[in-house]
Parts: sequence; structure tokens; C-alpha cells
Amino acid sequence: MAGKKKTNPAGSTNSYRGDVLRVLGALKVATTDQIQRIGAPHLTFRHADKPTPSERKQARTASHTAALSDMRHHGLSENGGSTETGDALRNLTLKGLQAASYELNRPVTEMGSTARGAGSSGASHPMAVNETVIAMLRPKPNMARLTKDPAHVQAAAQAAVDSPDGIGTIASFWTEVSLPATGTWNAPGKGGAQADIVLTAPQDGVPLLFIEVDNCHETAEELAAKLEKYARFFKRQVKDTDGRERPMWRTRWTAPEGRYETPHPPVLLVFNRIGARNPKLTVPRLQELTRHLWQGERQRGGHYLYDRKIPIIAVGLNQLRQHGPAGKVFARFGRSGPQTLLEAIGNARLEAAEAREAEEAKARAAAYQAELRRAAQEQAAKQAAEREARRPVCTGCGMKFTDARWQAVEPKDWGAPKDSHPELCDGCKHAAVAATQETDRPESLPDWAKQTEFLRYPSRPRCTECKAAFTDERWKAVNRTGWGPVPMEARPKLCGDCDQRFEADLDRTWGVSPRQEEHDQEHEPAVPEQKTESRWFSRFRR
Repeated sequence: MAGKKKTNPAGSTNSYRGDVLRVLGALKVATTDQIQRIGAPHLTFRHADKPTPSERKQARTASHTAALSDMRHHGLSENGGSTETGDALRNLTLKGLQAASYELNRPVTEMGSTARGAGSSGASHPMAVNETVIAMLRPKPNMARLTKDPAHVQAAAQAAVDSPDGIGTIASFWTEVSLPATGTWNAPGKGGAQADIVLTAPQDGVPLLFIEVDNCHETAEELAAKLEKYARFFKRQVKDTDGRERPMWRTRWTAPEGRYETPHPPVLLVFNRIGARNPKLTVPRLQELTRHLWQGERQRGGHYLYDRKIPIIAVGLNQLRQHGPAGKVFARFGRSGPQTLLEAIGNARLEAAEAREAEEAKARAAAYQAELRRAAQEQAAKQAAEREARRPVCTGCGMKFTDARWQAVEPKDWGAPKDSHPELCDGCKHAAVAATQETDRPESLPDWAKQTEFLRYPSRPRCTECKAAFTDERWKAVNRTGWGPVPMEARPKLCGDCDQRFEADLDRTWGVSPRQEEHDQEHEPAVPEQKTESRWFSRFRR
């Protein structure tokens, strides 16, 4: 304990010192009250029972005051003057900015300056910037740190938790960011702008937002000149790491590109009415002066395209404090009626038109697919009808072939076995094969065939012409019953009737049938054999 007391004499904790680093690293300069409201909002409700505002303020800021004291002891922070109301201003040293870069997870080169001397004139503008950040954040108390507090304290804190949310965290905000129209990020040239606040909270629907805070001291012409500098910066092109030309702001921040438009990042004007100028008179004049920067192009569908235009929105700080980003208190130039911040920076009509177009494209695609399916079904039905018309019919029973039977009788490759009954269905084929096997059994052979040692046709043959089964006499006649000199039938594959018809056809064609010719030759008288003495041999004998 003594070691801790020696290191941090004020007795601060790491948690509160971290709050100071994060808040001052983002805002550059702030009061202890603002640090507490952002870093530990639960303390606001814990000490609400103090009798006077000063006592309540002292009680709820005591922890962060101790943290600032210890950090000043370590050379991380310093006092930077006071506000017009007498509150002490605090800022970080260069060493403190380096420590804050680790807390905010930012490069040291993006931490900005130390803001030393900002409180020399009361720091009215930095205070308005800080109040704008708090109004955008709407910090919510951590109810887990109020479990031991009275019920009325917890109820008040719960009401704050249930109120509309803000946007981002303290790490989502940058302040006093240079926007160089010439030069570089680290060494900006002349003619550029300096954004009071840059907000990046894509998780809350705000990928990039530039915020300008006006204490109502500037005229409409001065604000228009500042917006012209914004436009000049947004149009600046530089080479990215891949060698391609891109807008300079896209090399540091990211924002989605639209399908039909690529608008510049939006700019929010926050009017803190402490000066002499009336925003209700300044804003209409400013709209006319900057019309060429924000006016979109009306499309046939009723929506506008804001390609390379700057969405400019205006709001009062008091309204922003009361309603937050979710309240309908934002007025976008060129639109009628207040909107929420997300509605103001967006293009709801374009999104609706894109949704309608997507639905129409989806419907067209569905109709096209349905037409393809209908055409395919009609083609399939036509092919099925044509195939059904070609389906063979059984010659036995008249029934159409099944697909399997049709495939079985189709012509196949060379050498493949052919079906024995291609004109019959399966049932009729089985019956025909069974009948043939019944007639061809060895038991049905005649006695002479059973006693024969060798038969040319061991089973009853059928005529190749009329398909009729041979009679026993014809079967016996065409069979070769041995190796003896038994003459063979000239047409052993024809039955008796077909053989006689064939003989009759030959008689009509040639006059004498081969069978008659053979009969005549058998009964012709024999011619005596003559001597075959050679004449050439008789010449030598002479």
C-alpha cells in the first residue's frame, strides 16, 4: 500500500486514469466534469443527493480529480487554464498523448496537438465541441456499479439506460482534424479545412461524419466558405498504395460506395446559440449559398441522386442534448421536415427504389424460370407422346411393350445376342418359349429318333419359311442317320409343303425340276466304254 501511495500520491486507480487518457486523447482539452460524464456516468447518479450543485459536482468528480493529480505528478497531464465559468481545463502533455494512443488504439501521428493554451480565452469553442460529443455519445451508466446504492439512485440510472442510445464510443471521435486541400496529412498546406469533430461509428450506421460546431458567431458567408474547403478536400485525388487514384479521405477513412451514386461524406452543423447570430436566419441563407454543393438530381422514380454531393445537416445543440441522434431534430438541406440523424445522412427514397428494383428483378427472374420450366415440360410431354407412338405392340396379345421389354428388343451392338421373339411381349414370349420347350422334350421324340446313334436335328426342327413344326416323316427325311450313302435332302430347312411349292416353282421356271433330272439320269442306259488310245502315241508307231 505504501508503494502505491508513493507512486500515486492522490490514491487514484488505473480505471480512472484510463478514463482521463481516453477522454483527453480524443477531446484534447476538457474539464473534470466532462471527463467524469463521459468516463464514469454512474457517478452522476450516485452523488445526486448532495444539497448543493457545487457539492454534487465536487463529489462526483473527486475520483477523476485525483487521477489528474497523479498523472500531473507523472508528467502525463497539465492544467490548461479555465473556462468562462471558472472550471479548470486539463490537457495532456506529449508523453500523455503517447500514453493515450495506446488507450485509444491509434497511431501517435493521429493524436494531434497537446492543445496547450486553449483555455487562455475561456475555451468556449472547445467546450461546445465537448458538449456536442457528449450529446452524440449519450453515455449510459453501468448498473453493475450501482448495486449497493439506494433504490431511487438505481431508478434514475435505469431511466438513463432506457433512454435512446447515442452513437459510438469515445474512441469513435477525433477532434481538430486537418483536412488538407494541399500538402500532406502531417504537413497540411494552405486552403484546407479543419474539422471540429470526425465521427466513425459503422457499427451504429454512421461510417463517417464530419461535425462543425458554431457558437453563432460566424455569418452564413463564413460558413459557406468553410464548406467550400470541405468540398475541395473531398474532391482531392491521391495515389493509393496500389497506384490507383482515389479520394484522399478514403486513404484514411472507409465508407461504402453506393450502387448508383457516390456521395461525399456528410457534414453536420451544430449551432450552439451563445453568440449574436440567429441560426434560423443563418441556415436559409447558407442553403442558398451552398446549393451547388448539396442539391441532388431528381430521378424518374421520385428519388434523388447525390453523386459527388455533400449531405449537409443542421441541428441545435440544445435539441441534440435533449433528444440525441435518434430524435427527429435534424434538418438536411433540400429536404422538408426534421429527421433522425441516420435518416438525414441516408437516402431512404433511393433505398426504397433499389428495393423495388430488386423485387422487380426477382419477379422477372422467377417468371423467366417459370417460362423455362413450362417450355421444358411441354417439350418433355411432346417427346413422351412421340416416344409412346413409336412403342411396339405385341403381335400375340396386342398390348404395348413395357420400357424394359422395349429396351430388350432394341438393336444392340454387333455380336450381342438378339432376342428370340422380338415381336412378343414378356408374357407372350415366356408362353412361346415354354411351348417350344414342351414340344422339344426328348420324351416326345419318336421311337426311330430315340434309337438312332446320330441325328442331324436332335430336336424337332421348324420350317424357316412358314415357321411350322416338321412332321415326323419330314423330320426323319431331313435327318442324317449315319455315315452311309444315304442321299441328303436338298432343302432340309423347309417343311414338306414348302419343299413341294419350291419344286413346283422350279418346274414352272425351267421346265424340268432338278429332282426329275436326277431321276432321268438314274434310269438312262449305260454307254459302252471306248478305248482311250492316244493318237500322238500311234504316230510314233508308224
